[in-house]
Amino acid sequence: MIEIEKLTKIYKLNKKQQKELKVKDTQKIAVSDLSLRAKEGEIFGLLGTNGAGKTTTLRCLATLLQPTSGTIRVNGFDTVKDGEKVREQIGFLTNEMKLDPQFSPDYLIEFFGRLHGMNTEKIQERKRELFEYFGIDQFAEKRVEELSTGMKQKASIAVSLIHDPKVVIFDEPTTGLDIITAKAVTDYLKELKKQGKLIIMSTHIMSEAEKLCDRIATIIDGKKVEEGTIPEILQRTQTDDLEEAFFRLYQKYGKAV
Repeated sequence: MIEIEKLTKIYKLNKKQQKELKVKDTQKIAVSDLSLRAKEGEIFGLLGTNGAGKTTTLRCLATLLQPTSGTIRVNGFDTVKDGEKVREQIGFLTNEMKLDPQFSPDYLIEFFGRLHGMNTEKIQERKRELFEYFGIDQFAEKRVEELSTGMKQKASIAVSLIHDPKVVIFDEPTTGLDIITAKAVTDYLKELKKQGKLIIMSTHIMSEAEKLCDRIATIIDGKKVEEGTIPEILQRTQTDDLEEAFFRLYQKYGKAV
């Protein structure tokens, strides 16, 4: 289970950043007072535009950032106090993840398996399973720099999930992928759900959220403005699809939040 209670993350801005953002404020509130819970066996989506606070939330969840205030627990472990335990529970993939171009998927998956304390037998078992599913076998010995964008993403997923984590965190999992690779990724998320995993993902693609997510939290300007199943959200916003619902929420909260 993921439990986020009153998460706030504030960044300090230097003069260069103020100039780039065209603001005079010395700080930026990326996430403000955000609370949510997600449980095993569901796909929970964070929905919002670029810059809404989705990635910051997931990075705090993955222990890459520390909250300014508030708490996050993963299966009972605090992300600040019990960071090592949390990292044992999770697999984290972002489209910004870059595998070393000089190494092969075969080498990298074994390297990260050992980092997670796995024995050789278990690493080989997981590697066979993941490489077969994503069709990496024939590219296993190629250097990462020689792989297509889609194959690099598949290799990144395999590396991220080598230790068979209970909680899977995906930040914009299909951004920049071709339709075939994107379907392979979304189908695998569904398979992880069947295995009883908890998947939390961010997206700004409404159709993707509608197909995958059991529940959704909509984030606008760092604040959660809506949460629930898609039918619940459509009913409360009196709309017919998620895209229309999001636009209505943005019109209501985008300036005021």
